[in-house]
Amino acid sequence: MQKWALITGGAVRIGRAVTLGLAEAGYDVVVNYHTSESEARSAAREVEALGRRCVIAGGDVSNSDDVARISREIRRVCGRLDLLVNNASLFSQRPLMEVDEGEWDRVMAVNLKGPFLMVKATADLLDEAGGSVVNLVDLSAFQPWVEYPHHAVSKAGLLQLTRVMARAMAPRVRVNAIAPGAVLLPESYDEEARERSRKSSPLGTLGSPEDVVRTVLFLDRSPFITGEVVVVDGGRLLGG
Repeated sequence: MQKWALITGGAVRIGRAVTLGLAEAGYDVVVNYHTSESEARSAAREVEALGRRCVIAGGDVSNSDDVARISREIRRVCGRLDLLVNNASLFSQRPLMEVDEGEWDRVMAVNLKGPFLMVKATADLLDEAGGSVVNLVDLSAFQPWVEYPHHAVSKAGLLQLTRVMARAMAPRVRVNAIAPGAVLLPESYDEEARERSRKSSPLGTLGSPEDVVRTVLFLDRSPFITGEVVVVDGGRLLGG
């Protein structure tokens, strides 16, 4: 049976790499986007050029009505769901005492509530397929990033949600997480910032989105792994 994967935020940056990587690996894909419609359509053309099917599903993952509509579209068009990659995320920088309530709530809604809503809406499809979920966190799930406080708290919460989901959805559905390091730097980084990121890795190099793609595939193809997080950071979390 042909496998279908849903990638939230699958039109840009790491999400786009996961979309194309899964298509190259033989998956048909559903690309969720919120504001990046043109990028989603471009990604769909690339997927179709690889000989795979692609469904574009616009919507805000933090909005339950949008999530329900995306779920209905998957049922109507795909008829199954084997892999859900919760990648959609906001990355907001602001010192803790300058974060207002609205910004805090928005980051929590997208980064933490969104994966919960998406899993809840597709749980029966994943169960029927014996599928899996991969949640994208990052190193802020482990470290107190004081310049990104609401982001860090949301990712720490998503890591714990991964473990709760893994227990709650077993034995039919496996749930894991990936914590990438410097695999795709912000476009605003200059050469000095890039060099600092490179040197922060004990391996002395930057990663690439393909490192995340390989880990998504590894987790989806590993039937005896659930409730785990794979850190893909070149050793940065080790410190030193």
